[in-house]
Amino acid sequence: MHFVNKEPLIRKQEWDEIHDDSYKALSKEEMDALRAAKPHNFASMNSWWIVLSQVALTLIIASACFVFSIQADKSVYTYSALVGGLIGFLPSALFLVRLEAAKKNVKSSPGGYLAAVVSGEFLKIVATALLFIAFALKQPDLKWIPLLVTYFATLKCYLLAWFWR
Repeated sequence: MHFVNKEPLIRKQEWDEIHDDSYKALSKEEMDALRAAKPHNFASMNSWWIVLSQVALTLIIASACFVFSIQADKSVYTYSALVGGLIGFLPSALFLVRLEAAKKNVKSSPGGYLAAVVSGEFLKIVATALLFIAFALKQPDLKWIPLLVTYFATLKCYLLAWFWR
């Protein structure tokens, strides 16, 4: 049995066409009026608050590990949670330092700032990998569960920033 698509071909063409009223470039005055009418849509969050929340969350999880672990493992679990948090927030702080340096550059341009974002993200990835490798080699007695739980919890602080906004 053979089925034939009986929808008109006009629907496909609608997607291919750009209507003149589908977008509009706003003037500076229109943009200022839009910002005044809906200021919450244009509010930005200080990125250092995210790093600070990562540090706070690290301390909370490390405290929980200290309180709820057995006496023999208290220091190892607490230290492992602190290391996981450090691996989470230190590369983020390095990324922000890189962006702050790019903002202060006198010859900054959109392309230069994009290069700073890309190089900062590369720095963040390399720092994260090096921290994981260094702690795994230098501290073989680390407990990986609290380390990874704290690390992943610090990564979730970025999602919390969307809710705070």
